[in-house]
Amino acid sequence: MAVQILAPPNRGGPILLLGVEASRIDGCLEAGFAALEKTGAIPEDGTADAIRRALDRHADLGPDVFENGVAIVHVQVPELSAHHQVLLRVADPLQTETGDGGAHLHWVWLGLTPDETHPAMSRAAGFCDFMADAPFQQAMAEVDTWEGFQAAFTAAYDEGIHFERHVPEELRPTGKFAGGLMADIRRRMPHYASDFTDGMNFKSIASVFFLFFACLAPAVAFGGLLSVLTDGTVGAMEMIVATAVCGTVYALFSAQPLTILGSTGPVIIFMGILYQACQSLGIPYLPTLSWIGLWTMVILLILAVTDASSLIRFFTRFTDDTFAALISVIFIYEALKDMFHGFNVSAHGLEESAELPYDTALLSLLLALGTFYISTLLVRARTGPYLRRWMREFLADFGPTIAIVSMTGLALWLHPVELETLAVPDIIAPTADRGWFVNPLDAPKWVWGASVVPAVLVSILLYLDQNITVRLVNASDYKLKKGAGYHLDLAVVGVLVGFCSLFGLPWMVAATVRSLNHVRSLNTLERIDGADVVTGTIETRMTGLLVHLCVGASLMFLTVLQQVPMSVLFGLFLFMGVASMRGNQLFERLELFIMDPARYPPAYYLRAVPSGVVHKYTMIQASCLGVLWVVKTSAVGILFPLFIALLVPVRMGMERFFKPEHLALLDAEEQPEEEAFREIV
Repeated sequence: MAVQILAPPNRGGPILLLGVEASRIDGCLEAGFAALEKTGAIPEDGTADAIRRALDRHADLGPDVFENGVAIVHVQVPELSAHHQVLLRVADPLQTETGDGGAHLHWVWLGLTPDETHPAMSRAAGFCDFMADAPFQQAMAEVDTWEGFQAAFTAAYDEGIHFERHVPEELRPTGKFAGGLMADIRRRMPHYASDFTDGMNFKSIASVFFLFFACLAPAVAFGGLLSVLTDGTVGAMEMIVATAVCGTVYALFSAQPLTILGSTGPVIIFMGILYQACQSLGIPYLPTLSWIGLWTMVILLILAVTDASSLIRFFTRFTDDTFAALISVIFIYEALKDMFHGFNVSAHGLEESAELPYDTALLSLLLALGTFYISTLLVRARTGPYLRRWMREFLADFGPTIAIVSMTGLALWLHPVELETLAVPDIIAPTADRGWFVNPLDAPKWVWGASVVPAVLVSILLYLDQNITVRLVNASDYKLKKGAGYHLDLAVVGVLVGFCSLFGLPWMVAATVRSLNHVRSLNTLERIDGADVVTGTIETRMTGLLVHLCVGASLMFLTVLQQVPMSVLFGLFLFMGVASMRGNQLFERLELFIMDPARYPPAYYLRAVPSGVVHKYTMIQASCLGVLWVVKTSAVGILFPLFIALLVPVRMGMERFFKPEHLALLDAEEQPEEEAFREIV
């Protein structure tokens, strides 16, 4: 079939090249170069040689963006005096080899520019997004004239497909009462049986062992903090029970069971502030807490049946990375603070002004660092050259568990040194002298209605925390196949909040770091061209279910858990915080400030966006992270969720100071896996 060259009627669009016969992407680039020569777009002054050399250099880097069967290749040629673009449709789709069955390349958008950025980059990115829409794919497959291409593209833009870019089906508003909620149920129901059978493997077992400690330790730690903030009214026992019950129910009935529920710092702080308010007003704490929780349940259920979770589509990678970075920094900061506190603060019944014995402080630090080091070392063994593959996989999957057991064994061997251990209660009973059930009617009648005000703040906090975490869990990087259900997840959390409120239990919501570590523990990886590529994720309810059943069962073995040193768990916290930084583009771009520009990585946004623009974007994002940190630790910490929501208008306001093509790349929701596509070059 002869190649069809369709030149645009004006210089405002790309040259269309249809029916290109090529087996590799460099063949497509050669065809694009030939079309530019044939149409007279390249001046006859030696520029052709410069373009050819630039294309040869770029062929080694691979596409700048590869998404929905479209590869975008941006090449800078200083010798050019104008911008050029060619859009090629291959006759036979090119097969990539990414380890997960591969992906097909149907279109190549080639942009040549004398500058660092092509002015049509945002339009090319839009074309990539449009190709996720089946009708648009069909229209593009049938295009045989330039006018037909322009009409299809304009129609897609006018119909609003551009507004749905990067927006999955589950985040699109239905406009019907409970429409999104019912769609979530229909989407996940066919996979319910496989959600259990898919988890019957050794990787899931390793994930359960790892997540058991990763969920139990924060429950005990936050429970202890809550006990201090509420003068012993609510403590570790309530936190463990709430974690076990809520986690089990969520694993059975949620749409995205890979999410891990737990109490978070902002929730604990709010409950502490509420206790002080109740004390000053002279009203009972637990009945008031119960009313706030019940109103929160009602608000969350209203949000779930009105498709309110679809608003999370306005959160982009800018907001996701900023929020995830904050949670990672909190984990790392708290872990380091606890690891070194023994050198300055007393413990084990010593006077508050006295120092902890240095042998205890030093051993605690070594146990924490040992746990962190062994976990990191064994996880990295997956891609190492030693041992058989199945052995490396076993060590990597069970790495955190092996680290915890090893360091706990070392601590028991060195038992003459006094260590702070896991502070779990001795009996299964509420922390305070009370029954489990809390009667809301014990609160004054005026509290019944006034509780709506704090319930609104709690609802905002839980809504944002839940939906942002689930959005991060459902990131395209993890290659999840079964779909998600934001509305159903929010409804389940709402019901659980109401349940916890009637029993004086802390409220549970999606825990970001624990959830991301859960997903990553179930990733399947392959080594492709020297890089670890996620080729899939085990999507199962078994791991979350077993983890929380084990947390509940731990109440039967309290004496055993009391032998685990807290320092070992601090090392686990540090490992989780550092591990959750992986894939966060904010941290990657912060490294550029201290990196030799000549050694910048071949990231797609660095190839097409000026470094000064990248730094400006990073500074704004880092400033937002700093503001969130200050607010979280200030006297107005209860307003923390409002500042998270403000990230959306901040990101929208940045459109006034950045070119659209720059933001299209810097805020790209899916980071192109450049290394994975070198097989087609």
